[in-house]
Amino acid sequence: MKAKIALITGGYTGEAEVSFKSAAFVNSQLDHSKYDVYLITVTKEAWYYEDEAGQRYPILRENFTLPLAAQVITFDLAFIMVHGVPGEDGRLQSYFDLLGIPYTSCDALTSALTMNKGYTKAILADIPELYLAKSVLLFESQRSEAIDIVQSKLSLPYFVKPNAGGSSIGMTKVKESIQLQEAIDKAFDAENTGKQVIVEEFVTGREFSEGIFRNAKGDLIVLPATEVRTTREFFDFEAKYIPGLTEEITPADLTIEQQERAARILKEIYVRLNCKGMVRVDFFLENNTDKFYFIEINTIPGQTPQSFIPQQVRALGMKEGDFYAELIECALT
Repeated sequence: MKAKIALITGGYTGEAEVSFKSAAFVNSQLDHSKYDVYLITVTKEAWYYEDEAGQRYPILRENFTLPLAAQVITFDLAFIMVHGVPGEDGRLQSYFDLLGIPYTSCDALTSALTMNKGYTKAILADIPELYLAKSVLLFESQRSEAIDIVQSKLSLPYFVKPNAGGSSIGMTKVKESIQLQEAIDKAFDAENTGKQVIVEEFVTGREFSEGIFRNAKGDLIVLPATEVRTTREFFDFEAKYIPGLTEEITPADLTIEQQERAARILKEIYVRLNCKGMVRVDFFLENNTDKFYFIEINTIPGQTPQSFIPQQVRALGMKEGDFYAELIECALT
């Protein structure tokens, strides 16, 4: 009997647009002779499945079943492709834990923790060979004194971003003090990002993104890195999703020693944060020092055809459908 997979897409933030594209690509790559895949859309207004005729069927949230005309579908697994809230912050994971339904992502605690950039950095602070940019975490209660706090602790230029956001939404590079208040307000006011802001000193260097996953055998597999070169001031939302603004080199031009060092760091991050499934770590290689600086971790990385993880899977010599099947089989064991 084929496993019934709920491929979950949508979400409550501006990242839903990317989520729809990610889920569509995953669905196109999965082996439908092996899996019965149901695309489940999650929005603030409704959770539903839409059939080929455009008929929508609501999910029964008390047990996550799908009543159709001829049968009620009970799912064997949730393949979570919701970027941001509620798919990446632990809410869906907690829900599925309560129902006893396995899922492909990190667990609820890890998902909630890693959505908080400041707390994540605190957990990773003593990993050998990994460096962290000097930073300040600001809470809503500190908003009126935020500028004084930042300027007393950090030196220009800064990166200002929501502490619990994704896709670079609400992020600003600040090169002059006069820009700081506007950047802080923009980050605080970004939708569904927790009303916390992290400000970091800017690191000058090459930017990379690299995936890691645990396969069905239990082995940790580090994917080839991608180097990001953008014509924008930094790798912002437009650079990520508007064609032509960014050059992405996969596999990245790294020495053997740098590749091996990155792999050691990624494996330690994965274990330290108790990750599951696939995650993607973004980092800088600082100019002149050759130090790896952690940027952030993404526990539901994008899966459009142009996204980093599919690029890296192909560079590894693996088919995307086989990669997604590994995630499913690992979660089911």
